[in-house]
Amino acid sequence: MSNTSNSYQSQNTKSAIRAYLGGSFDPVHNGHLQMAMTVYQCLLPIAEQQQRELYVSLLPNTRSPFKEDSTDPKHRLAMLKLATQESPLYINELELWQAPPVYTIDSVQTLRARYPHDSLIFVMGMDSARSLEHWKNGLQLTDYVSLWVFDRQENFDSDIDIDIKIDKKFSKTELHHSLTSQLPKLLQPLTIDSITELLAANPQSLTNSFCVKNSHQGHIYIDPRPVTAISSTHIRQQLNQQLPQAPQSLNITHSTDMQIASLQPINDIIGNTAPNSLAKWLNPAVYQYIIAHQLYSAAQFR
Repeated sequence: MSNTSNSYQSQNTKSAIRAYLGGSFDPVHNGHLQMAMTVYQCLLPIAEQQQRELYVSLLPNTRSPFKEDSTDPKHRLAMLKLATQESPLYINELELWQAPPVYTIDSVQTLRARYPHDSLIFVMGMDSARSLEHWKNGLQLTDYVSLWVFDRQENFDSDIDIDIKIDKKFSKTELHHSLTSQLPKLLQPLTIDSITELLAANPQSLTNSFCVKNSHQGHIYIDPRPVTAISSTHIRQQLNQQLPQAPQSLNITHSTDMQIASLQPINDIIGNTAPNSLAKWLNPAVYQYIIAHQLYSAAQFR
């Protein structure tokens, strides 16, 4: 059963650990889930040792400021629920129903005000971290949260599994220096060497609901294990090519027949027989939902 919540407050007297992976999730794919589950699996033993509650959440946005077309939030939320129903991950709807644009800086300020004593971590790929100086107040994110940055590698069409791999050409020190140098210069001094250090700072008491910061500057942990960067845009393009196109006008009987006929490509994709197979990128239940609702086809925008 998926864990969906707009606001969940720990009953434990100790501060909780809360990590958030934001995105449009249009659609949610296994690359998103792998990043979130990696964070969960790394933080769980620390949380258990420190006897703290752990919440790792997917944070869907209302609409990406970089995309003109975005799938209806109700569909993106439904797909997230399907993708996470057998996992320990939560879905946080903080941004989903707000009128766009919604900026990350506003969200982290809200989360810090909501959870003034908890350890807050915002998860992102290096591609996003590199561009933080171009976000609205992006260099101020670490005033409210710590960052966990993954070294996402562009490798969508590769047959390599999405298991995390370390480039053995570099020593640990060289790799850390190489990755740190990709961050905006103002953020480079904030990098740390271990995940545990992300949880070291204890937030001060809430004094101003609009400006609540950590008593210590937030930190940045760069995960040296590269994660394959899977493009939702690429997946949508593949779906648009593979999904059957609905006619402009459908009666109920025709629509039902078409959905039944559409189930055959599911077997092709799950069976890994289609070119550029989506089998390892999409949860089967998510793919069936896409078929049933005719998402990502040209007919969707007629």
